[in-house]
Amino acid sequence: MTTHYRDGRKIDPTRGAVLGDTTLNDADRIEIGPTRLAYAEWAAAGLDLPDLQAMRRYRWERLTRTLAARDYAGLLMFDPLNIRYATDSTNMQLWNTHNPFRAVLLCADGHMVIWDYANAPFLSAFNPLVAEQRAGADLFYFSRGDRIDAGAVTFANEVRVLLSEHAGANRRLAVDKPMLHGLRALEAQGLEIMEGEEVTEKARAVKGPDEIRAMRCAMHACETSVAEMEAFARRAVPGGDTSEADIWAVLHAENIRRGGEWIETRLLTSGPRTNPWFQECGPRILRNNEIVAFDTDLVGSYGICCDISRTWWIGDAAPRADMIYAMRHAHEHIMTNMEMLKPGVMIPDLSANTHVLDAKFQKQKYSCLMHGVGLCDEWPLVAYPDRVVSGACDHPLEAGMVLCVEALVGEEGGDFSIKLEDQVLITEDGHENLTRYPFDAALMGG
Repeated sequence: MTTHYRDGRKIDPTRGAVLGDTTLNDADRIEIGPTRLAYAEWAAAGLDLPDLQAMRRYRWERLTRTLAARDYAGLLMFDPLNIRYATDSTNMQLWNTHNPFRAVLLCADGHMVIWDYANAPFLSAFNPLVAEQRAGADLFYFSRGDRIDAGAVTFANEVRVLLSEHAGANRRLAVDKPMLHGLRALEAQGLEIMEGEEVTEKARAVKGPDEIRAMRCAMHACETSVAEMEAFARRAVPGGDTSEADIWAVLHAENIRRGGEWIETRLLTSGPRTNPWFQECGPRILRNNEIVAFDTDLVGSYGICCDISRTWWIGDAAPRADMIYAMRHAHEHIMTNMEMLKPGVMIPDLSANTHVLDAKFQKQKYSCLMHGVGLCDEWPLVAYPDRVVSGACDHPLEAGMVLCVEALVGEEGGDFSIKLEDQVLITEDGHENLTRYPFDAALMGG
């Protein structure tokens, strides 16, 4: 019997050369992407896949227009998520967050150059918007030792030459997160360094149609994974030998099974460890009839962040009356605040007009009312009234923004907290809650 490449290596041999998201139907493709499981689940749910080529062009054009509006010669990016946004390419993302070896320069005319790991220039070759692949942006001590300065000079000179070729005499370069030697070397080349994070955060804030399709798919995969985690917790906890880490590991595994990438935090706790919030998932063994609360902070399919929170009651008895009240109050908080979301609303007005939590919950309320989300938690941040910094975020909401609406309800010194969060799209005439995951019926008093 003859074995053909097409029979063994394709993700889905029935679909032809290209998948519905316009990527090659090849399990050996370079770019990170969804798995066969995710594609099947999305098809069953009737979801439209994103056109990834159109999504990449939208992001590239949005960054380029943002540069033109500010009269910048270019944008130099070191943040791995800004690089993902600009190129849709990845390389050891978490390692890269603390060892910044990648950089991307987007020139004012759209010419885009990536500096990648020396042996991995092929990782962005799938994207024709990336015009050049180079190496040499690793300006951190582990890599360069006591000669970081020499590497920084070489790199900065390359940047200057590229800007001269593609931006003329303009020397205004936006940079997001440069290493110290890199910043000094760029300035020594006569470049005027501008605020790059303002450029990238504003550009990333408004999602295009294909980004929204990608987010719908990612949210479906995330919520399917959460459902697997909930089913495991309800099945396993009564046995008396299940830890927080056991439960949290299910979400990690199910995310990876669907082509997701990582989880940014360890925010799953149980019982009294839910108060105060921000304790991290650990070895505590859950008891029957306790609360479990979590925040996904999950970077899922297509690199899209799915940031939702739920609190469950695990057990056969009814939760206490104060738990039910807190849950209903938290639910009212996010649902009432969500109703304010529509294009044109000024961010400070969201703060001023918020649903007000009970006095007993004020001290331990969440760090923000809402925040943007895309490839991770993003601009803008909507602060509670007592935490507003005047002038920090005086901008209107726009269609295409996505905000996470938050609630944390727990008393100081209490033995539980309720954590809820939904992910919401700003539409042309209002908003759409992208979160479909149900709220715990027992805690809602059902």
